[in-house]
Amino acid sequence: MEMKGIRLLVADADSTVRDILRFCSTEEGWHLDEARDGVAAIKLLRRNRFHILILDRDLPIIDGMMVCEQACSNTPVIFLSRRSSEQDRLSCFEAGGSDFVQKPFYPRELIARAKSILRLSGVSADDSIVDFEKIRINISSQEVFVDNSRVRLTPREYGLLVFLCRNPNRAFSRESLLNLVWGQQFDGTDRTVDTHVKSIREKIQPYQYYISTVWGFGYKLESGD
Repeated sequence: MEMKGIRLLVADADSTVRDILRFCSTEEGWHLDEARDGVAAIKLLRRNRFHILILDRDLPIIDGMMVCEQACSNTPVIFLSRRSSEQDRLSCFEAGGSDFVQKPFYPRELIARAKSILRLSGVSADDSIVDFEKIRINISSQEVFVDNSRVRLTPREYGLLVFLCRNPNRAFSRESLLNLVWGQQFDGTDRTVDTHVKSIREKIQPYQYYISTVWGFGYKLESGD
């Protein structure tokens, strides 16, 4: 499946790595931003919205794990590293990583891994706009509209609504939503999900019924027809 228009951030001190991934991204029709250290990566994260990040674990100044913690919680991250121990890998996953690839790597395999993660995250080839019934989300500007009127959400409410709109008619447990939307490193409870769902329902009225409760389990997004 083609996946054009993806915006990727690559942060690596090695210019050869950046050059290789820039070439691969161009072949895929992806937009690539690059950084040579953690400070530059964080500045780019603050200015732009990315579909996926590829970070060297040992970036200069600020390491990749700290950069990962600054990213939007529902943005997938692939870590690169010359380290190979189990603890090194676990530390990257604990920081919020979606995958770990040891250097040196095969560039096309890395891109294939990125595509697989994007599909699992619900990202489509043209993902700048996400629509569900009367809800429209502009991913580039991170704006949410209900009946063409803008609705202001907190970052975590926004992440949860985007995830549900990308995965309609699928029931998710509260635990799954915590892990998939905010990441396994987020120290939340079932009550956290309930609170955010309640707030989103209030803000998307009169379509609060779109988010239905699956009793004893969790939630799903459906039209309610």
